[in-house]
Amino acid sequence: MESQLGLIERSFSTRYSPWVREALEELPHNFTISDPTISGHPIVFASPGFLKLSGFPRDQVVGNNGRIFQGPKTNRKTVMEIREAIREERAVQVALWNYRKDGTPFWMLFQLSPVFSKEDGRVIHFIGVQVPILRKKRLTDDGDAAAWNEIVCGSCRREVCSDSLVDLGRVLALDTDTNCRGVEAEEPCEASDQEKHGAAAAINNILSVLTHYSDSTGRLVCGKRFSSPAAGLINSSLNISLGRIKQSFVLIDPHLPNMPIVYASDAFLKLTGYDRHEVLGCNWRFLSGVGTDSSVLNQIQESIQVEQACTVCFLNYRKDKSTFWNLLHMSPVRNATGKIAYFVGVQMEEKCKSQDRHGLSPEIWQLSAVGAVKVAVRSLSMGASCSNSSDRFNTL
Repeated sequence: MESQLGLIERSFSTRYSPWVREALEELPHNFTISDPTISGHPIVFASPGFLKLSGFPRDQVVGNNGRIFQGPKTNRKTVMEIREAIREERAVQVALWNYRKDGTPFWMLFQLSPVFSKEDGRVIHFIGVQVPILRKKRLTDDGDAAAWNEIVCGSCRREVCSDSLVDLGRVLALDTDTNCRGVEAEEPCEASDQEKHGAAAAINNILSVLTHYSDSTGRLVCGKRFSSPAAGLINSSLNISLGRIKQSFVLIDPHLPNMPIVYASDAFLKLTGYDRHEVLGCNWRFLSGVGTDSSVLNQIQESIQVEQACTVCFLNYRKDKSTFWNLLHMSPVRNATGKIAYFVGVQMEEKCKSQDRHGLSPEIWQLSAVGAVKVAVRSLSMGASCSNSSDRFNTL
């Protein structure tokens, strides 16, 4: 199984030419790039400007989810807006209360934008641009607040909007001390038009770099979806939700020819020794070998045809050709309308049945994974149907 660092490296190396990182690091913007196809939706690139803004070293940012910048007063409703945009694979721009490494909070304008594969329409990455929102100081009794505001905010805006990287730590610390002291996180904070335009321009600049360096590999990316996602590709939001499930399992699409695997968990990859790209698209029988009982395979196939769950134990083969007894539970997964969307196959090595699994029996441990998968699939389809209903209502 490929390591997390290996997946992060391959997130760029398979899509862009080797010089893309150097080109991205030369951009003056504060931004991160994340990969929703990797478990946990980790950040795979952080710009020098963002690292200076947040105070985090690169090794504490890359590989982590963007939640590490949130804190106790980060607005949950705003976070849900971002998650909804990820689920719908669309752009969003919000004001967000975030925290630096030293714990100091600050308002920022956050713009998220998906990066699509031009070939098959799936989401490859998400770009997240962060622009500090520089608040205006309220007038005080001494009458010199306006002059002080011009000294601080005027210089800050000119520096932040300049083309060169500046000492954002000094500028933002000054702004935090003078403009944000005593300001509650819940108080609405509106970004200026200049800040909004700056965020949008940054997205365009970053997309331009990614598009240019994807051209040489022949795997073009773009900022707009020009085609529907190819068959067998799951939504990036579902991919993120499934990545939180720790058991070994695969998701199978019964509506496609040869019933391919469309998702494989990290635990499954660890159990079998395969990398994810070697598993996706394969038929669920691909772990079978010369010693596998064909009658068991027929039993699984029959349960799929009659849309029923089944549990079997049979001999399977890892990538290195070593064998293991696979206790497999296969179950249909229905969407919010009651129609079968997938089949989930949860694997457990027979010799591991006696291991402690938080006091749960192997059967309950497997059924808990099935339940988690069903919740993820139904939640996604319910959200999609609600969005479609809302869109239809708004057009009336």
